[in-house]
Amino acid sequence: MTISAEIICDSISLHGKRITTFVIRYPRWLHPEIMTHRALSRNASSSRAIPIRKLSRDILDDTSYPISFRSNKSGMQGGDELPPWKQVACRAVWKFGALVSVALARMLAALGAAKETANRLQEAYGHISVVVTATEWSNFFALRYHAMAQPEFRHLAKLMWEAYQMHTPNQLVAGEWHLPFVGTQEADRHLLPGWHLCPDPSVMRPRPTDLESWQPLINRSIARCARVSYLNHMNGVPTQAEDDKLCQRLIGSQPIHASPAEHQATPDKPGWWSGNFDGWVQYRKTLPNENITDFKGP
Repeated sequence: MTISAEIICDSISLHGKRITTFVIRYPRWLHPEIMTHRALSRNASSSRAIPIRKLSRDILDDTSYPISFRSNKSGMQGGDELPPWKQVACRAVWKFGALVSVALARMLAALGAAKETANRLQEAYGHISVVVTATEWSNFFALRYHAMAQPEFRHLAKLMWEAYQMHTPNQLVAGEWHLPFVGTQEADRHLLPGWHLCPDPSVMRPRPTDLESWQPLINRSIARCARVSYLNHMNGVPTQAEDDKLCQRLIGSQPIHASPAEHQATPDKPGWWSGNFDGWVQYRKTLPNENITDFKGP
């Protein structure tokens, strides 16, 4: 089983307001708990997009088990850990369920069923990767890095908290953008042509702050957040044209699919909210029709 957390973009404004983006990976059955935290912007790997055999192989190679099996009791929390021999027996039952789910999903695939249907049978034993961004993390950590939290979630929150405490955010000014999956060097290559030829980085000219200059980078970040990765589902590196095409398909259509545009942000004044961000303008909120308010039916 894999539970992991990595900070991929971390920024702070001149006013001291911090915004942080993680990529986290955890058992798929933990995902509903993540979804209860409304302060977080999220995009997750989709069972509708991953090929059936690729998901099957991931489950067989890395089955998502509970950290331990605990005794049943009233209330939400489990009781004491079961004795060792029952731990082994429960793990064997769990593994058997995983093998059965994989076999059933592949049977549906052989019958021609779409992956968006067949993969549902496998979800209970797989993992999910999620890109998550927020300015407000304290409530999340207080609830989930707690002795009463589900053990798997507590372990995830612990890893996130440790990374959050150890990581140093980059300072941005208004007009510069927090862009998950777009590294500093990639941004500078686009914004500051010839930056790498400068012998003294301290005299490198400042980045532009107009939206037009940043737009291609924002598009890349949106596309990559939608994929929850630098890579596509076949592990290939998309081109700028492919990123632009995906971005256009997401936010250029009607109705727009705006959630991948929630992770990009530029500094604002603390106390000024934009979506679920405090002190940062969320790119989604700059888009027309980002929220349908008058649906009249199909």
